[in-house]
Amino acid sequence: MPPRLEGKFYRVVFRPAMSYEAECWPVKKSHVQKMSVAEMRMLRRMCGHTRKDKIRNEVIRDKVGVTSVEAKWRESRLRWFGHVRRRDIDAPVRRCERLTTAGLRKGRGSPKKYWGEVIRQDMSALHLTEDMTSDRKVWRPRIKVVG
Repeated sequence: MPPRLEGKFYRVVFRPAMSYEAECWPVKKSHVQKMSVAEMRMLRRMCGHTRKDKIRNEVIRDKVGVTSVEAKWRESRLRWFGHVRRRDIDAPVRRCERLTTAGLRKGRGSPKKYWGEVIRQDMSALHLTEDMTSDRKVWRPRIKVVG
């Protein structure tokens, strides 16, 4: 089977299953790392390569025609954020929208990461503002990732 066709199969079947409701996850670096490893294992196996072949991830992604899972997660989070910002005030609220404010937390370790923090990081990485969400024709092309 040609690698591009296998990449299309991956984009249609595997990626949606792996990232179900990812737009609501307060994603940590460890989550991204684990998903990237799983993604590259699948893509390498599709291409018939192993890690011993020492082929870079970017080369395999280009061969198959797939972008990184991190970029696709960012796109889905920002697409959902734009949808939330444009909706009516009296529309029902989803769980991840309630998690945008940081609550008080006692205990050890680093503070819990919230969805709103992840969105702010995504928007700063792409140089976006919340005002851009009001115009969908401007917002969607700015957050779109091909592949």
